[in-house]
Amino acid sequence: MKLEQHLPLRPVEFQVLVSLSQGNRHGYAILQEVEDRGEQGAVPGLATLYRAILRLEKEALIARVETGSAEPTDERRRVYALTPLGRTVVEAEARRLAPLVDLVKGVAP
Repeated sequence: MKLEQHLPLRPVEFQVLVSLSQGNRHGYAILQEVEDRGEQGAVPGLATLYRAILRLEKEALIARVETGSAEPTDERRRVYALTPLGRTVVEAEARRLAPLVDLVKGVAP
């Protein structure tokens, strides 16, 4: 599978992959992590987030994982992890965006 076929990522997909690069999370925890980063303008709605999660899982960029918890878990709360391909894609997208970010930094007051 060629890396280029995954790029560019949609903003919400990039947000999900960035969040999962910090550790395994369920959907609502991904949303909270985006909010905690102070990116309120970039916080997706729940339906948008879960559609992105399904796309990323279908493309094998993320995968569901077992929590390993002895406590009973809510069946609806699925935990996701970044796959090796997902890590490669999120790093490639960050490299792709870096020159644009640098350009804006040079222009911003």
